[in-house]
Amino acid sequence: MIPKDLLYTKTHEWIKIEGDTGIIGITHFAQEQLGDITFVELPEVGASLTQGEEMGSIESVKAASELYAPVDGEVLEVNTALEDAPEKINEDPYGEGWLCKVKITGGKENLLDADAYAQLVAEEEH
Repeated sequence: MIPKDLLYTKTHEWIKIEGDTGIIGITHFAQEQLGDITFVELPEVGASLTQGEEMGSIESVKAASELYAPVDGEVLEVNTALEDAPEKINEDPYGEGWLCKVKITGGKENLLDADAYAQLVAEEEH
């Protein structure tokens, strides 16, 4: 359940890097921990993101949690479909449940590959 073509953060965000742009979401593990997602607050288009800094928030029936930027960059697009259907994050966290697209300006070297992220999840599950 951890796609090999993505990179990950220790705070359970993923990013798919295509050239100098990236698509950001939260992982299957994160949405599973949150439970049924009821609301998501996304960054504004044009906002500057700093790796590791808060870029929005997500709420579920169980908890509220911050979303953290996996890289430095500028927000190019947000997934407006999530405003009316935040449950897409639960249903398809690596597809229709994406959060935003960014122009990457730095920070890629601090991300985890799929194997390192799988190890992190395994440690958190115990």
